[in-house]
This record gives sequence, C-alpha cells and structure tokens, in this order.
Amino acid sequence: MLQTLRDAFKIKDLRRRIGFTFLMLIVVRLGSLLPVPGINGSAFSSLFADSDSALNFFDSITGGSFSSMSVFALNITPYITSSIIMQLLTIAFPKLEEMQRDGEAGRKKMTAITRYLTVGLALGESIAMAIGFGRSGYLVAYNAWYVILVVAALTAGSAVLMWIGERITEKGIGNGISIVLTINIISRIPSDLTKLYEQFMANRTVAKATLAGVIIAAIIVALVVFVVILQSAERRIPVQYSNKIQGRRQVGGNSSVIPMKVNTAGVIPVIFAQSLLQTPIMLVQLFAKNGVQGFWGKVLNAMNQSNWFNPGNWVNSIGAVVYILLIIGFAYFYTEITFNPLEIAENLKRSGGFIPGIRPGKPTSDYLTGILQHIIFIGAIGLAIVALLPIIFNGLLGASVSFGGTSIIIIVGVIVETLKQVESQMMVRNYKGFLND
Repeated sequence: MLQTLRDAFKIKDLRRRIGFTFLMLIVVRLGSLLPVPGINGSAFSSLFADSDSALNFFDSITGGSFSSMSVFALNITPYITSSIIMQLLTIAFPKLEEMQRDGEAGRKKMTAITRYLTVGLALGESIAMAIGFGRSGYLVAYNAWYVILVVAALTAGSAVLMWIGERITEKGIGNGISIVLTINIISRIPSDLTKLYEQFMANRTVAKATLAGVIIAAIIVALVVFVVILQSAERRIPVQYSNKIQGRRQVGGNSSVIPMKVNTAGVIPVIFAQSLLQTPIMLVQLFAKNGVQGFWGKVLNAMNQSNWFNPGNWVNSIGAVVYILLIIGFAYFYTEITFNPLEIAENLKRSGGFIPGIRPGKPTSDYLTGILQHIIFIGAIGLAIVALLPIIFNGLLGASVSFGGTSIIIIVGVIVETLKQVESQMMVRNYKGFLND
C-alpha cells in the first residue's frame, strides 16, 4: 500500500488528484465543527451524555457532527438512502431501467434524479428534526424563525456534502461519497482508542496495561484481516468461448471466469439491519424524554445493542439473534435486486460463451443462482461475525466505543477499492507512456 502511494506521488496528475481529495476532506472536517444556529448546545450535549449506542452509531458515521449538531449533522446519509431507493425503483419501473441502460445520457438523468431525491429526503429529515428538537427543548426558542433556520442549515449541509463527494469522484481519487463517509468514521477512532486506554490501561501496572493493549490490538488486527479476506474472497466460475470462423481466421476458443464475490452485498445488509433496530430507539431518545415503559420498553431494550451480551441480563441478547437474521435476510434481498443471473446467462449465450458441463440459457442461470445462494449465506455469516464481535466485547467487558464492525467493513472496503483505482490509473499511464515511446 505504501509503495503504491509513493509511486502515485511521482505522477503529476495523480498527485494533483490526491491533493484535491485531501483539501476537500479538510473542508468536510471544518464543516463538522460549524454549529447549526439556533440549537441549544448545552441541552443537546446532555442528551448525548445520557445516551447509548442508538445515537452513538449515527454519530459515528457522521464523524461527531451529530453530537455537536453541526451543519453537516445529516452527513451523506440522505444520499445513500436515495441511491438505494433509486436501485429499488429501477426494478419496479421499466422506464427507469431503460434510462439506466441508456449509456452516458441515461446515467446523467439517473444522477440528477438521485440529487433531487437526496435534497428532498434531507429537507424532510431536517423538518422532522427541527420540530422534534423544538418540542423537546433543544432549540434556543421554539418558533418559526428558528425552525426554518435549522431546516435550512441541515438541508444545505447535506447538499454541500453531496456536491463535495461528487467533486472528489470527478477530480479526485476514488468514490467521493464513500471517502467522505470513511473520513468521518476515521475521525472518531482517536476518541475511541482514548476511551479504551482510560478504561483498560490507565492507572494499572505496566504488565496489566501491556497485556490489555496487546489484546485490544490483536482483536482490531484480527478483525481487519478477516474483513480484508471477506471483501476479497470470490468464487470464480470458469467460462469457455466457442471457436468461430471469421473470413479465413479462427477466433474465440479462449477461456475466462465469472468472479462472484462472497460478500456480494457489501456492508449494506449490516447498515440496513442496524438502522432498522436503532432508528426506533433514536426517535424515542430524541422525542420522548420519559422513554417507553411496559412491554414496548422491554422490546426497545432488546433492540438496543448496548444491552446485548450483558452478564447481568442475558434476555436482551435475543436482539442479537434478530440482528443476525436481519443481516442474512437483507444480504439475500439486496443481492437479489442487484445481481441478475438470467441476464448474465443471456449475455454469455449471445457472446458464444458457456460454463463447461452446463447448457446455455436457463440451465446456466439456474446453476449461477444455486451457487449464489450458497455464497450469499457464507458472506452474510461473515458480516454477522464482524458486526457482532465488537458488540460482544462491549457487552462482556463494559466498553463503550462507537468504532465497531460496521466501521471496519466500510473503512477497509473503501481503502481497498481506492488503492485499486490508483493502481489502475497508474497502469493506464504506464501503457500511455509505452505507446508514446
């Protein structure tokens, strides 16, 4: 990785792109320090002082912007949500599917629709938050002026982050939206490591502190290595192309593979599952000061991951079982809407390709579907392990850090993909230099 970065800095264009990305990320972090006007800072700080993982999870992916209620408090979550909605709508509406296949012009139209949907979602979330904050006493004064001020600031902040992400994609390195999300998560790591140090290493003997540090480092390294393996693992399906006669030449006859990633859905199932469980708790903490009692209060306690694997109350760990089932279910669901075995089979048939021992057409599609069903389950179990290990650590040892398995998956995935893009651009420039010579 370090060698790749050193080589990249030797190329002027890549050096300029990396510099532009770095400057944009500085703007993102500076914007995370600008508070929204009209927010009662002391009341909001007390809310987070008494909160648990429901709000901390959302705060971790916003890089602390939510706890400080900065103009970037919504972060790029509206954009991510709108992108997922557009993927679902593409399946439901044939016109959107045609637009998606309509080359560069169709891609631009889809991007424009996604932008408008992002602004609409950000506006709706901002209005709900402003009204909820006002009723809960988190605004300086609950009137129309302050509500409009908060709505305008939060909506504009989300739109600016979307624009920055797109500029990074266009003029920088990697996928801009993913990089913005990653830098926000990374910004929380120092505070989390400080909490771990204060809890397990401070005011202890050198031997105990060293042992605790080694165990913590080993857990983090093991998680990172496991995520790298999970992200890069793939099942390669061999493909053979038949010979064709074109004029006096014989073409084709070569072989290739269809790479099917084990973690076909990426981090999306974990985000979906965690959001589904944590959103009701977050809404209760924001808008119901006295909480929820009775049966539904127990349900919320079981949904809250900060209560899982607590030696004093194992009943709440039922929520962890639901969490695993949701991850598996969302992994199958998301792969189903993004991966089309029938389309791959038809493309193979048109290009004269076939899987050895499998007939072209529907038998090929059925064969790919059968393999896909198996690797989706393996990938989903891997995701569940990565997501649960930090939660188990927090529950059994009483640690309270926002940096968890979801964060590691996002960081590792984005870094690996960005490095691959850097390497591909370096390769293209080397080919150009060879051709110019």
